[in-house]
Amino acid sequence: MLAIGVILLIIGFLTGISILWTIGIILAVIGAILWVLGATGHAVAGRRHYW
Repeated sequence: MLAIGVILLIIGFLTGISILWTIGIILAVIGAILWVLGATGHAVAGRRHYW
């Protein structure tokens, strides 16, 4: 999710499409939160690891 968010951020920035930029920011933030929670050992949605 983090990678998709970053890709959408780049595409949105290069093409000037603001909806891609917004969705990219949202996905990148959610992906970063899930990554941190998974890295600290918290179970996320029933999974011990989140990739």
